[in-house]
Amino acid sequence: MTTGTTLTGLTVRYATADNVPTLRALVERAYRGDSARTGWTHEADLLDDERTTHADLTATIADPASRVLLGYHDNVLIGTVTITDCGGSLSYLGMLCVDPACQAGGIGSALIAAAEQAAQREFGAQTMEMTVIDRRADVIAWYQRRGYRDSGEVRPFPVPGDHPFAMVVLTRDLA
Repeated sequence: MTTGTTLTGLTVRYATADNVPTLRALVERAYRGDSARTGWTHEADLLDDERTTHADLTATIADPASRVLLGYHDNVLIGTVTITDCGGSLSYLGMLCVDPACQAGGIGSALIAAAEQAAQREFGAQTMEMTVIDRRADVIAWYQRRGYRDSGEVRPFPVPGDHPFAMVVLTRDLA
C-alpha cells in the first residue's frame, strides 16, 4: 500500500511521520469540537480534551506492530484508521475517522475493508477487535452492520479521569 490502492474512489496508503500534522488535524476535526458536530460519529458531546497528540501519532506510525492507513480523495486526506498487531492472529482496529463533511458516503466502510485486508496481509490476523464507547449505540450498530459483533466484554475507558462510560468490545472474524 505504499504506492496507493484505490477502493471506490478512495486512495489508501500508509502514513509516514510527514503526515502527522495533517493527520492530527483530521482526527481532531472528526472527534472533537464544533467541527465534529457536523458529522454523526463525533465524541464532542462526551469529551472535550484532545483526541491525540503529535507525539502519540508519531509513535504509532513508527511502531512496527501498527499501521496507520490514510484515505485520500483527489489528494485530500479525508479519513484514517489504525491497525495494531496484538499477536495470536488478533489485530485491533482503532481511530477510524472520516472528515465530518465526507461522512455517510461509504468512506468508513472502505477504510475498514482496507484495514482488514492490511491486518491479514501484514500481521496474519484472523480476528479484528475494536472498542466503542458504550453510550454510542448508533456507532455500535453501524459496526454491527459491517459484520462486527458484541463480544460481551466491557473494558474501562482508557483515558485517566472520572468518566461515566466504558468501552464495548466488538470483534469480527476475518478468515
